[in-house]
Amino acid sequence: MRVVVCNSFAPLDQLVIEERPSVALRSGQVRIAVRAAGVNFVDALIVQGLYQIKPPLPFTPGGESVGVITEIAEDVSECSVGQRVLVTSGAGAFATEMVVGARNTLAMPDSLTDGQAATFMQSYGTAWFALVERARMQAGQWLLVLGAGGGVGLGAVDVGHALGLKVIAAASSPEKRALAESRGAVATIDSSAEDVKARAKEISGEGLDAVYDPIGGAVGEQCLRALRDDGQFLVIGFASGDIPKLPANQVLLRNRRVTGVEWGGWVIKHPEQNQRMVGEILAKIVAGELNPVEPYAYAFDDAAHALADQQNRNVVGKAVLLVSSADAA
Repeated sequence: MRVVVCNSFAPLDQLVIEERPSVALRSGQVRIAVRAAGVNFVDALIVQGLYQIKPPLPFTPGGESVGVITEIAEDVSECSVGQRVLVTSGAGAFATEMVVGARNTLAMPDSLTDGQAATFMQSYGTAWFALVERARMQAGQWLLVLGAGGGVGLGAVDVGHALGLKVIAAASSPEKRALAESRGAVATIDSSAEDVKARAKEISGEGLDAVYDPIGGAVGEQCLRALRDDGQFLVIGFASGDIPKLPANQVLLRNRRVTGVEWGGWVIKHPEQNQRMVGEILAKIVAGELNPVEPYAYAFDDAAHALADQQNRNVVGKAVLLVSSADAA
């Protein structure tokens, strides 16, 4: 099998691809021929040692992959050879083959392509957890999504629309804003040229009910002031590299709330609730109420290029590494 390897926390072009022997199955495990692996912004940070979690070196990056089960251990009964499944692994997805616990796989519906199946979970899981579990938003409320043209932001636009929210999408290019509109945004803001806070207040009238911020930095700080009384600022991440310094007086004077959204840690503590939540997301995808974008595809050997494009915000929507039969050989 072939794997992408990070031998040291270094620039992305230091990643290498190695040939390795297949790993023997142990009790409770399955072997998966990977077809596609999702490429996320956080993967680029981890490889360079810029994320709060630093895996032991060397490691194979990538936290999402979809493939077909080719072998199962004798004691595995919950899945079968030939099933197409999603694996959310935290690491190890940039490989042509994976060996994982059978309980860590999730059967994928035929309505999702390999690319969609390998790239929807992080974005849609985060969005659903934020808007439903944490913010408990209600139909008709106003939601501003920052970074709406990237994968995490676009997932929030789609989930917000499915929940009946009035979604305003802020993004930096016409292509990104058009994609957000196609997923249900009622209005868009050019974050590269417009005052996002002023435009959001103008569009929403009395102010926003929530701000969804995966970007951080100065724009998020400003948009806190666009919230109405009892509005929520949802802290999703810091793609800009700058953690916002939210003014506590603006929280106090309007009874606003700042809500942390850390889905990964919650999953570990609440696996049964997460299983229910993921089931709800998949049901809405199958019903056509949620529509994950078809990602931009990169060849397996172009993993470093794909990660660089993510970090430089050159990707509209999502990105995926596609594994061909030649790669897997």
